[in-house]
Amino acid sequence: MIEALQVMLRPLVACLLLPGILVYYGLHIVRREVIFVDLALAQVATLGTCVCLLLGHDVGDPENEIWSIGFTLVGALVFTLTRPRKHGGRVPQEALIGIVYVVAAAASILLLSKSPHGKEELQHTLVGDLLTVSWTDIWKTGVLYVIIAVVHFVFRRQFIKLSFDHEHAATSGLSVRWWDFLFYALFGLIVTRFVLVGGVLLVFSYLIVPAVCANYLARSLPAQLALGWATAVLASLLGLYGSYQADVPTGAAIVCVLGGVLLVVGLLSKLRRKPIEAGEAPAVPEARE
Repeated sequence: MIEALQVMLRPLVACLLLPGILVYYGLHIVRREVIFVDLALAQVATLGTCVCLLLGHDVGDPENEIWSIGFTLVGALVFTLTRPRKHGGRVPQEALIGIVYVVAAAASILLLSKSPHGKEELQHTLVGDLLTVSWTDIWKTGVLYVIIAVVHFVFRRQFIKLSFDHEHAATSGLSVRWWDFLFYALFGLIVTRFVLVGGVLLVFSYLIVPAVCANYLARSLPAQLALGWATAVLASLLGLYGSYQADVPTGAAIVCVLGGVLLVVGLLSKLRRKPIEAGEAPAVPEARE
């Protein structure tokens, strides 16, 4: 028991503390209908790391994170400028996000092909290794997430307006481009840090699956947040326990459990109530003072 606690304590703390901000962002991402934006930003950040490695830096050098953040901010600017002002544009933003992801992934593979440990580095970026996460990584990431959470709380009206009522945001006096860039820039920082901890697959799963489960079960934003966090915590505990018992990769185990939870929630939702009528738009949540 003591041995298990020593092995799993840091992954447990990371999986309980860090996904909270991802669940909140996931509700925004689902509402914006840009589901794969985190994969694209994560891949753009990885491209920055690959460039840094090609320039001669080692994997653990602080320059890697600087390059990743720089590339992420460029990606945030691209997604800000390409977001349509209203639904029904000729080219959906999701298509452009997919293109960015594919090009960044291909460029990363080309650059890592020149690295003697390119295959290992690419695999670590994809699946991560929660068992090797350090307390320093956890607390650095936690402090960053708290700062970003404070920014979102202070400017919650602007961010909620942009995500849940984007078509009328400009007419209400908001500087849409600026707030969109801030949204994606902060999101890029979150993704960049969590990829270093858990890998791309776990980031995507924590971001999207709890948010989708919450949308199946509730309509108000506070209720969705609570249910999303509960989903993330439950899947983390089950995934970590199963990973230790079966001696399988921790991140992949949590992702599979999240998938199972989503399946159960989807089935229960179908049995519990009728689907929302076609064309019925979800209510815009109000940010409380």
